[in-house]
Amino acid sequence: MNKKTLVLGASLKPNRYSNYAVQRLVANEVEVVAFGMRRGEIAGVEVDTELLPYNGIDTVTLYLNPKRQQAYYDYVVSLNPKRVIFNPGTENPEFYNILKENNIEFEVACTLVLLSTNQY
Repeated sequence: MNKKTLVLGASLKPNRYSNYAVQRLVANEVEVVAFGMRRGEIAGVEVDTELLPYNGIDTVTLYLNPKRQQAYYDYVVSLNPKRVIFNPGTENPEFYNILKENNIEFEVACTLVLLSTNQY
């Protein structure tokens, strides 16, 4: 399973779900790139603090509240991912509509649960 994944909203704090997600994705041998507010490393993955034009993104998993997501709408669409995962607390009907208009699938789900149940 190699669904190259961007963790958008990655935190260096080990008790944050976005941090767990990076760790679990790496443990499941998924290629991971991460964007966050602070540069650092999680499980060998560099957390970028600038928006890079990543290639081959299959999945974007969101760890930003709906208000903070607005600044990233165009960026996420520009990556042309196959899907976007809205983790608990990130649900955003406005963004769902933008994704639909751009033929990008989305799921309201938990990345950690999807991984633990082999549904990722």
